Amino acid sequence: MRLTFLVLLYSLVACGSTAGASEPAAIVEASRLEQSGDFVAAAEALKQAMSDRRLTLAESRQLEFEFDRLHRIRRDFPLTRADLFEDLKGAIDGVSEAEFEQWLAEGRFDMRTIDGDPRFMVSSVKNLFWRYPELESRRTPPKDTAAYQRAVLETCTAIAEAARRTGTPYVLPRQFRVTMTVTASANAAPAGETIRAWLPVPRRYPFQGGFRLLASSSPVRHLAEEDSPIRSVLLEQPAVADQPTVFRIEYCYTAHGVRFEIDPDKVQPSDPTNPELAPFVAEGPHVRFTPELRALAERIAGAETNPAGLARRFYDWIADNIRYSYSIEYCTIRDIVEYCRTRGYGDCGQEGMLFIALCRLRGIPARWQSGWNTFPGSVGIHDWTEIYIAPYGWMPVDPWAGIYFTQYASALTPDERREVRDFYFGGLDQHRMAANSDHCQQLDPPKRSLRSDTVDFQRGELEWADRNLYFDKFSYKLQTAPSP
Repeated sequence: MRLTFLVLLYSLVACGSTAGASEPAAIVEASRLEQSGDFVAAAEALKQAMSDRRLTLAESRQLEFEFDRLHRIRRDFPLTRADLFEDLKGAIDGVSEAEFEQWLAEGRFDMRTIDGDPRFMVSSVKNLFWRYPELESRRTPPKDTAAYQRAVLETCTAIAEAARRTGTPYVLPRQFRVTMTVTASANAAPAGETIRAWLPVPRRYPFQGGFRLLASSSPVRHLAEEDSPIRSVLLEQPAVADQPTVFRIEYCYTAHGVRFEIDPDKVQPSDPTNPELAPFVAEGPHVRFTPELRALAERIAGAETNPAGLARRFYDWIADNIRYSYSIEYCTIRDIVEYCRTRGYGDCGQEGMLFIALCRLRGIPARWQSGWNTFPGSVGIHDWTEIYIAPYGWMPVDPWAGIYFTQYASALTPDERREVRDFYFGGLDQHRMAANSDHCQQLDPPKRSLRSDTVDFQRGELEWADRNLYFDKFSYKLQTAPSP
């Protein structure tokens, strides 16, 4: 009972809450101090509040998360001004100090004041190329993605042709063999303590199945149900002094290419009373129907009323107007949709969350889908979305792909860019491992400690006793290949 309560509490506290008048006074004050840049005072305010013996368990856990959040923000903004300039000199040909000063004045870098000093986001240099693509010609060393772009185009063309030929949206299945390794740093937990590790694995979808666990570094303690909204394998191993703790799983699964061909004349409004769809047209963590978001949705929608047409307008607007950008950790962001909307940039999950919110505002069921992109040349964690269009059902939409192939795919012709952009509205390539069907979901079984990622689940989650191991305490790697 106590554990169930903590799970619900963490969901409310960590997944999109906004410090304000309804929050405990200590958290409101700590948030004010954090925003003003006084992290030491914010931490002290929270520590004093946590020492109060009259606290309820809920209040104590809420304060614990806010205290840990300060550490997480510091980790996202480690660079001094001098650090940033040194990184720039190694990445951009001929960058001058005067140019650097100009970019600072223009606000080209994500910056936080931390205890009186300006600190810059860890991915500041990489993000410069995403937000200002004209700098790509000065990148040192150059980055050649032409082969990747053409491979994606060929894959999308093949899937679309197969779907038209067969009259089904699920085509060209491929089986993959995957090895995922998560390594806790030496002495991340005291010697002899048991480290628990949750690793993501494929859940069941119409386009994904046939999962088989082939091997694991230790006996499996629990495998979540195949239709879990956040599917994982739980492993346990004892920590050994001065040695890393390695968790490894090997599995295979089958993924289909997906391509829905939508006839606007057949599209129907979804049933808002359907209990299976109702959660996906409602507000939720990070999805708030603010006046600003309503105004944006109204402006983009114009006179369009067809659900598929509306969703396509939202997709196209994001592809044309939102820049890609590596993100700070989601657990440090109070409202992901507003973060992306107000800045005009975001990573795949933030772009996807903005798309979800716009769709839900207009009654289009929309939800998160995430795991890994395993396309050769672009392997990494990835988020995309699904929308429900009656009578077709749930279909994939990848806002990141719309952005990338509209704004950055310079090796393709305009017509080829459009072809790929069109494909990912209702299409998906086989190179995905989807572990999640919604955001801000709870692990099965739940952690005893705080989550490292309160929104998504791709890299794994680790803990010992009731203490979380954050991302600075472990590394992760996923390797995949077509199964023989």
